[in-house]
Amino acid sequence: MSSALSRTNLARGYPIALLSAVFLATTAILIRYLTLNYHIPAMVLAFWRDVFVALTLFPILALLRPYLLRLDKSSLRFLTVFGLLLAVFNALWTLSVALNGASVATVLAYCSAAFTALLGWLFFKERLDAAKILAVAICLLGCVLVSGAISRAAWQTNPIGILSGILAGLGYAIYTLLGRSAAQRGLSPWTTLLYTFAFASVFLMVFNLFPGGFLPGAAENPADLFWLGGAITGWAVLFLLAAGPTVAGFGLYNLSLVYLPASVANLVVITEPLFTAIFAYFLLDEKMSSLQVFGGMLILAGVIFLRIYEGRLANRISPQPADNIEVVL
Repeated sequence: MSSALSRTNLARGYPIALLSAVFLATTAILIRYLTLNYHIPAMVLAFWRDVFVALTLFPILALLRPYLLRLDKSSLRFLTVFGLLLAVFNALWTLSVALNGASVATVLAYCSAAFTALLGWLFFKERLDAAKILAVAICLLGCVLVSGAISRAAWQTNPIGILSGILAGLGYAIYTLLGRSAAQRGLSPWTTLLYTFAFASVFLMVFNLFPGGFLPGAAENPADLFWLGGAITGWAVLFLLAAGPTVAGFGLYNLSLVYLPASVANLVVITEPLFTAIFAYFLLDEKMSSLQVFGGMLILAGVIFLRIYEGRLANRISPQPADNIEVVL
């Protein structure tokens, strides 16, 4: 890996990651709508979300880019493991939204910034200098303020919710790093998205079929997999959640990982809570305190600081391709 990102990769990666954050911000809103209005178990919702993502992408790729469906055995094994970890992440994320609300759940998920920076440094030899550590610290402080986790009462009244949110953050970090690894393997972001969500749906079905609702948020019996029954509006919103913001958000995020290190992409997408808070305010009437608004401003400040720093670093050092990655898009 070169010592600095090239200006070209920065110019491509940042806008893609930021647009990904805008799309992803609406996923929490739609999940919250479904859990509030239909009380659908979190893991059942996550299962159908992943199924509909796969059903949306497969015919599109089969018609327009059929060669993207072909995989060798090594890539298939890799994406199967990736799908398992995505299933765990999706289950934790959906449970967190159900227990914490859209805004807080989104912010808690972005404790992934610290996990991603550390794990990226350990496993991908990504740069971890004082500037990146400062950006992570600023963003994490913003996450703490927005989530209300600074209050002891929050931990006393909703410990499972906050714990599920933090674990979702760890899952997001692992997803980010595996997405970066998929890019380095030369896999198309859309191939990765299709296969990981398809495999994740299989694993989530298994999780839901564990007897007696053993796992939090899982179906208590097989019939609960069709929790929405004849609720056409509920099914329509669930399909919209998958076919719209999930496909676009995760697809663009995977694409940003072609151009940016995992830790940088994750820090850019950490702006998602700001968009989620805005959407939640207008659509769900979820209010944020002045302290939470200040936390959101800190998150944005951390991302802007990192972008300026990376840009100046790229200008000082002769730009080279960040990772010599060749990806079929």
